[in-house]
Amino acid sequence: MKILGIGNAIVDVLCRVDDDFLTKNSLTKSTMKLIDEKEFNNLISSLKIEQTISGGSVANSIVGLSQLGNEVGFIGKVNEDSLGQKYEDGLKNEKVDYLYKKKKEQLPTGTCLILITPDSERTMCTFLGIAGKINDTDVNIKDVQKAEITFLEGYLWDEGEPKKAFDKAISNSNKVAMSLSDLFCVERHKNNFLELVKNKLDIIFANEQEILSLLNTKSLQEVISFSKNLKKNIIITKGKDGAMAIMNNEVFEVEAHKNLEITDLTGAGDLFAAGYLHGIVNKMHIKDCLKKGTELSSKIIQKIGARL
Repeated sequence: MKILGIGNAIVDVLCRVDDDFLTKNSLTKSTMKLIDEKEFNNLISSLKIEQTISGGSVANSIVGLSQLGNEVGFIGKVNEDSLGQKYEDGLKNEKVDYLYKKKKEQLPTGTCLILITPDSERTMCTFLGIAGKINDTDVNIKDVQKAEITFLEGYLWDEGEPKKAFDKAISNSNKVAMSLSDLFCVERHKNNFLELVKNKLDIIFANEQEILSLLNTKSLQEVISFSKNLKKNIIITKGKDGAMAIMNNEVFEVEAHKNLEITDLTGAGDLFAAGYLHGIVNKMHIKDCLKKGTELSSKIIQKIGARL
């Protein structure tokens, strides 16, 4: 196996609504809100489901890697319920080896209700469910050891059970990649993330905001100096200013694609990581890895959703 992903297993449930629905339910357009199971059920009870997709940040990357022809697997926790089955089926349809065995849980499968208004804006309501309860018993050492790279997401890293799962995966991996995921994640877990970056990870994905926050600096030059000293592969995405990778005292940069008809930024970072990791496992030059990541991210932001 080329890459094994471990992350939040979230079923994206897409529904079309009008603006009045958002107003009636006190939802702010184009934002993401964490909700409980009762609120999720109340919202969805009056809606027609257009589509269900197996989502989650690392899962999106893993599907992208599969679509590029790589042998990949994924571990993410779902319940043995209808959405859990849809999640598993969705990954298998994308030729992803789903390496988690479902069982009856107290919490249901995690879901993200994506409400699409006539102007194509997306408003998201996320109920994490069982997804955030992954633990070390969910990670099979043999699966980890078979993969060239284990890919983790900052969204899932937390004290307690998820941390045990990460520690088990990291300690048995041939090579470890991780996305810092979100500025909120970085600020919440700054000391732990810095320890991971310095001592346990081989490949780190971050956007400019996240890496500046991690190092408590406003200077990208300081980030570059830090990265050179680490001797790791640190990749920084900079939106319209392109992306860079620092490795072995060298800095590689590519420009962003221009004149794009941007429809939806969902999945831009996930698909960038997919393209870059595709380059790594297929022995491409670092600059070509950056180009592949930029190519995939530019494609995904011109369509709705995080699937090419």
